[in-house]
Amino acid sequence: MAFAGGTDVHEEQTAAGARRAADAAPAGGLTPYLDPLRVPPTVRPRPAAGGGPDEIEVGLRATWVRMHSQMPPTLVWAYDGHYPGPTFEVESGQRIRVAWANRITGRYPVTAGDAPLLADGVPSSAVPGRGADFTEEKDVADLPAWTVTHLHGAATGGGNDGWAENAVGYGETQLSEYPNEHRATAWWYHDHAMNITRWNVYAGLAGSYLIRDDEERALNLPRGEYEIPLTLSDRNFEVDPEGRPTGELLHKVRRLPTPNEESGEFVTLPFTGPYTLVNGVVWPHLDVEARWYRFRLLNASNARIFDLVLIDEDGRPVTDAIQQIGSDGGLLPRPVPVDFGDALPRLRVAPAERMDLLVDFRALRGKRVRLVNAPAGTVPGEPAGDVPFPQVMEFRVGRLPVRDRFVLPGVVSPSFRRLSHDTPHGHRLIVLTPTQTRGGRGHAEIWEMAEVTDGSVQPPADGVIQVTDDKGTTRTYRRISRTFDDALGIKVHHGDHEQWSFLNLSGIEHPMHIHLTDFQLMGRDPYLVDGFDPALGGTRSPVAYNTDPAAAIPLAPNEQAWKDVYRVPGPQMLRVMARLAGAHGRFMYHCHLLEHEDMGMMRPFTVMPPEVMKFDHGQPGHGGH
Repeated sequence: MAFAGGTDVHEEQTAAGARRAADAAPAGGLTPYLDPLRVPPTVRPRPAAGGGPDEIEVGLRATWVRMHSQMPPTLVWAYDGHYPGPTFEVESGQRIRVAWANRITGRYPVTAGDAPLLADGVPSSAVPGRGADFTEEKDVADLPAWTVTHLHGAATGGGNDGWAENAVGYGETQLSEYPNEHRATAWWYHDHAMNITRWNVYAGLAGSYLIRDDEERALNLPRGEYEIPLTLSDRNFEVDPEGRPTGELLHKVRRLPTPNEESGEFVTLPFTGPYTLVNGVVWPHLDVEARWYRFRLLNASNARIFDLVLIDEDGRPVTDAIQQIGSDGGLLPRPVPVDFGDALPRLRVAPAERMDLLVDFRALRGKRVRLVNAPAGTVPGEPAGDVPFPQVMEFRVGRLPVRDRFVLPGVVSPSFRRLSHDTPHGHRLIVLTPTQTRGGRGHAEIWEMAEVTDGSVQPPADGVIQVTDDKGTTRTYRRISRTFDDALGIKVHHGDHEQWSFLNLSGIEHPMHIHLTDFQLMGRDPYLVDGFDPALGGTRSPVAYNTDPAAAIPLAPNEQAWKDVYRVPGPQMLRVMARLAGAHGRFMYHCHLLEHEDMGMMRPFTVMPPEVMKFDHGQPGHGGH
C-alpha cells in the first residue's frame, strides 16, 4: 500500500504542508490535538483486616467534564466522578467486593433520536449536531437513573455478573464479589441495564480493570507512567447556530428508509459519531519519551469499529513501531508485529475488544505521530464515509535520547496452551440473521438452533435452516429461540467444553461477547448464504461451505489466544471453544453493538453442576458428540 508513490518531491512537500495546515485548523469546530490526554486515577484494593476480601464503594454520580478546551463542559454519568471511571488494579486471585452505589441525580444527560440515512450525500451520523430531519426520542429524557454494572470478562457467579434486569435506582447499591481467578489481563466495567445500555454507557458509565500476575511481571514490561490506558469512544454533540459543538451529548442514529412491514417500526442503525475521544478527551495529544511504552487499548464505543493506523505528520504509515502482546483474555503466546504495510494495513478493534500494545518510540525522537481511524480502502488521515474527522490522537516524542533497558521478549506467555478439537465437547449453532427477517421487529436477531434428525420438520419453512458443511454433510436445524424473553435454550454442565458456532447470514459485522469465560478461536469458515430467504425466515436451499480455495479465511495471529469478544462478519461461520467453568448461574451472550443488544440481540444461558443437571426437566438444547 503506497500512499506517496507516483508523485514528485514538490508534490509531496505541498501535500505534507496541506496536511499540517489542516491539522491546525478546526475540524467540526474543534482544533485537533490541542488538549493533553487525561489518565484516569488508579484504584488498588487492599485486603481487609483479618485477611478477608477488600470491600470498596464506587459511587455513580452525575458530573461535568471538559472533553475539549474549545467546548463547554459536558454533563455525564461517571464512576466516582471520573470519565472514564477509575482503573482498577488487582492481583490474580485477589478477591474483592465492590458496592456500586447509585448516587445519580438530575436530568438524563443524553438527547436521543434518529435521522435519515444520508444528509447532503453523506451519512447523517457524520454530521455534527442534529442536522436535517432529526426526530427526537422524547421518552429518553424521562429515563431514571437505573443502572447495573457488569465486569466484562470476569469469571464470577451469576449473581455478581451484572444481570441486565437486576438494575438499581437512585439511593440503592449493587453488591458484587469478584474472585479475580484469572491470568493477567485487561477487563473493563460498564453499565448493562436492560433496554437502555446504549444510552447509559453513552452517558459515561465505563472504566478499565487490570489483573496482574507473576508471569506478566517476569517480562519487565513498561510500567508506571509508561503504561497508559487508552479508552476509545465516539460521540456526537449538539451544536450552536454557528455550528460549534456545545458539549451536550447527542445520540443520533441513522434510520433505514422503509419501515418493517409487519411491525410498522423503522429499522435504525447502530450509533457512530463524528468525534473520537481517548480517555474522554476529543483528539488529545500525549507527550512521550523516546522509549518503549505499554498502552492498554479498549474500544468502549457503542458500535464504532476502529481501523487504526499510525502515521507521521506527512501522512505516511509508521512501520516497525507497534507490537501486540495481549488481547481480551490476556497475553498472547508471542508478540505480533503490527505492520501498517500491505500485509496488515489496519489495526481493527471492535467495541469491547481490548489490545495490549507495546509502542517503540526510540526511532521517532523529536517527531509527532498520529493515530488515525482509516477504514479499509481509504487513505489514512483523510475523511471518508461516516468518518468525517479521522483524527484519534497525537504522540509528541521527546528530542532527548533515553536509556531504556526494556527488550522485547520472543515469547510472551510460556504458559499458553491451544485447545484441540479432539477435546470432547458439545456443540451449539447460533445464527445471526439479516434485518427485516419474517416474524421479527426488523432488526438483526440471534437464533438458537437445534438439530432435527427425525424428519419432523421439512424445509422450506419458517425457522428451519439447512447447513452443508465442509465435508458435504447437510444438517437440518429448527429455531428454538429468537428473542431475549424466549425460553432458556442453552444449559451447560459446569466444567464441560463446548464449541459455539456463530453463522452470520448478513453483511453486518457483529462483535459477539460471551459472559463468564474466555474462548479460543477454532476457525473462520466461508459460507454461501444465498439459500436463506428473509421473507420466508428459513432456507430454500442449504447455506453451504464455500469450497473455493480463494475464499479461505486465515486466522489472524492476534486472535489465536484467549478472547471474550469475536468479530463475526458475514457471510461466515465463526467457531470458538471454551471450558465453561469457574462459576455457576445464569449469564448472557450478545452482540456488543449496544444498539443491537438493546434491540434484542442478547440471549441467556445457565451453567449448573452436572450432578444437578441430572434432575433437570428436559435439558433443552444440551448437546454433545
